[in-house]
Amino acid sequence: MPSPLEPFGLSLNSRLPLRYAVYLLSLLGLAVSLVAMLFEATWGWAALLFGLLAALGTYDRHQRRHTVSRNYPILAHFRYFLESIGPEIRQYFIQSDTEQTPYSREQRSLVYQRAKNVLDKKAFGSVQDMYAEGYEWISPSLKPTRIESHDFRITIGQECAKPYSASIFNISAMSFGSLSSNAITALNAGARLGSFYHDTGEGAISPYHRQGGDLVWEIGSGYFGCRNDDGTFSEERFVEGATLEQVKMIEIKLSQGAKPGHGGILPAAKVTSEIAATRGVPVGQDVISPYAHSAFTTPLEMMDFIARLRELSGGKPVGIKLTIGHPWEWFGLVKAMLETGTRPDFIVVDGGEGGTGAAPLEFINRLGMPLTEALLLVHNTLVGAGLRDKIHVGAAGKIVSAFDIARTIALGADWCNAARGYMFALGCIQAMACHTDRCPSGVATQDKRRGKKLDVPDKTRRVFHFHDNTLKALAEMLAAAGLKDTSELGPEHVLRRVSKNEIRSFASLFPFLEPDELLHGTPEHAVFRDYWQAARSDSFHPPVSVQELRATKLR
Repeated sequence: MPSPLEPFGLSLNSRLPLRYAVYLLSLLGLAVSLVAMLFEATWGWAALLFGLLAALGTYDRHQRRHTVSRNYPILAHFRYFLESIGPEIRQYFIQSDTEQTPYSREQRSLVYQRAKNVLDKKAFGSVQDMYAEGYEWISPSLKPTRIESHDFRITIGQECAKPYSASIFNISAMSFGSLSSNAITALNAGARLGSFYHDTGEGAISPYHRQGGDLVWEIGSGYFGCRNDDGTFSEERFVEGATLEQVKMIEIKLSQGAKPGHGGILPAAKVTSEIAATRGVPVGQDVISPYAHSAFTTPLEMMDFIARLRELSGGKPVGIKLTIGHPWEWFGLVKAMLETGTRPDFIVVDGGEGGTGAAPLEFINRLGMPLTEALLLVHNTLVGAGLRDKIHVGAAGKIVSAFDIARTIALGADWCNAARGYMFALGCIQAMACHTDRCPSGVATQDKRRGKKLDVPDKTRRVFHFHDNTLKALAEMLAAAGLKDTSELGPEHVLRRVSKNEIRSFASLFPFLEPDELLHGTPEHAVFRDYWQAARSDSFHPPVSVQELRATKLR
């Protein structure tokens, strides 16, 4: 006689493991509830509950995709649930105030407080371990200064017809499509209030960017907003955007910190008529950013492209943004500047620790030079090539506090950009769900039901206050150090603990080239010694020595 449990994948003759207990109890509960219903109708609710559990357990037993569910019917779903909220559990209950993964609670709280314009002071002392290796600080002075204005600015493109006076703390590239329409609107309106710039990201200039805030138009390999139907660069469409009064500078994106060398993909489902019109692409089709630009293929051609964009824009500053990878490619760009006399007005260095809406884990973790080393290499090369006083340098990569700005400028930058810091100002809670379209704060989503909940007037003020209060804090730090302006910051002002018993300034910790040193020989610094002479202005190809190594394992 067959067992009544055989339809459920069980047998009375087998010894049932304890892990089936919940499933068996649901079957038993269903049977009891059905019998009890004959005497009392309200038992129907119990029958429904046990029936759903029994159905789930039966499905678990017979499906073949998840072995854990087959071995632990019903119980496995508790594990899946706990696993799904693991990041939230760590963030709210386990993570320490100083654990930066990717941003600490202390960092996020600082941004929230400054964005809300509430008290951002702390009591009782630092929670940082000042004796840990890597701890950094700025030396104070016994003769502090008084700084009247915290509106620190730098003029970019002084030789251009239309130079731009930029704040030293701006909104880094975040496209409409990655961020919601309300988020973009609030960012640009906040930039207008604070007189700082808002980088469009490579997704082009959307209607939501047109709130009066200064724009830096980023042009990526997809040429969104200035492309022909075949995806190539369109001069006519570029002129339409570049000559807008609101657009102050043009930035050619060569690579991005979080995913260098990886073209972006916007799935067809997200390509609404609005996004399609903004980017100049067909509605409802996948939008793929090529891995490389088609308007130029060599450093020399890039210089020609830069000069052409400057002309088409009416004389606005034109620059590049890049993540440092192969040093000979960067050196090739500098050699092209020297040979042609054409150069970008600015360079934005995007550190490998930069953020993104979505990228493969390997790209986020293991590709691209971190900001400290990348910035040092760019700054040193320009100094050694005699170009540093002609090209301004911006930097981006986990910058949210006044100390972050001061440290970065001390290493060689002229100004800083931030993306995730301004996202926190908008209300981002670091849910790290940017790629799911289910951002709980309505910042990184195209779900209108979520995005419309972001209150634009309130978030506009928060963006303004975050910028304003951060620069006020920077002014206080500079004054305490005896300085009057960010231009006075240098590597000698920042110190790092390199061991329990040794402290070194950045000036002694990192090598720095002398002005024009690369023009008169090759420095002993390893990266210059190995690649400067071999770098080519007419090609991004690796030196012959590197190509030979790629063809053999006999190194």
